Amino acid sequence: MDTSTIQLVQNSWQKVAAIGPQAAALFYTNLFDADPALKPLFKGDLHAQGKKLIDMIGIAVNKLTELDVLVPVLQNLGKRHGGYGVQDAHYDTVGTALLKTLGQGLGQDFTADVKTAWVNVYGVMADVMKAAAKH
Repeated sequence: MDTSTIQLVQNSWQKVAAIGPQAAALFYTNLFDADPALKPLFKGDLHAQGKKLIDMIGIAVNKLTELDVLVPVLQNLGKRHGGYGVQDAHYDTVGTALLKTLGQGLGQDFTADVKTAWVNVYGVMADVMKAAAKH
């Protein structure tokens, strides 16, 4: 990840985080529309889960320049999600829902460059999490 990619992701995330509850609701709508079979994986209060989602993405985005801190956090998340029954293919569905949510939340600010940056960053994060879930 180069500096430009990191800046695009961090700057765009600030705008989405400002509408955190709405973004989380959009994300889950997009996720369950894409694959209704994922809904049973989410137990408990979806509103509280949404806050955790926004917080965790925020932490990850803010630590993109500190991979020595970020990678262990992602590995731990990957292991936990593996225990919840998350499979590799689910990461693709989540990525698609995330991109759609970012597009909805950012509107015209979701440029081709911003989308490419998010695709790259999410791909790296998902790869780290998937690898950790296998161990």
